[in-house]
Amino acid sequence: MLGVAGMLLPEVLTKMGLINAPVWYDAGKSEYFVLSSTLFVIKFILFHYVEIRRWQDIKNPRSVNQDPIFKSYSLPPNEVGYPGGIFNPLNFALTVEAKEEIANERLAMVASLGFLVQHNVTGKGAFDNLLTHLSDPWHTTIVQTLGGF
Repeated sequence: MLGVAGMLLPEVLTKMGLINAPVWYDAGKSEYFVLSSTLFVIKFILFHYVEIRRWQDIKNPRSVNQDPIFKSYSLPPNEVGYPGGIFNPLNFALTVEAKEEIANERLAMVASLGFLVQHNVTGKGAFDNLLTHLSDPWHTTIVQTLGGF
C-alpha cells in the first residue's frame, strides 16, 4: 500500500507546487545519488534477508519473532510474521487480521495495475486523469477513452 501512496503522492504534491518530483513512470529516468545497479544490489540483499527470515518462520513457526537488531521489537505470542491468501498456499494464516491484511494488499495491487493501465492508455498519471475526469465528468470517462481505439 505504501507503493500506491508512493506512486500517487509525489504527483499530487508536485501539482500543488509543494515539491518538484517526477511522476512514477518517469522516476527511472532521474539521476540518483548512486548508480541504479547499486540500488538494485542493495534492494536485492535487503529483500533476500527478509525472505530468508520469512522462510525460517514458515519452517519453524515463531522462531524469528524477535528483531535481531532491536531486541525490544517482537511479535505478540502466538502470532506469525507472514501473510496468508495466495501468499499462503498451505493455509498458515491463522488470524482474521492476517486475512484482512491480504485483502488490503490485493487492493493495493489492483490500484497499481489501474495506475499502469491508465498511463498506458492515456499517457498521463492517475491524478492527471482524475483532474481531467472531474473537469468534464460526462464526456471524460473510460468509455470515451477506450472508444478511441
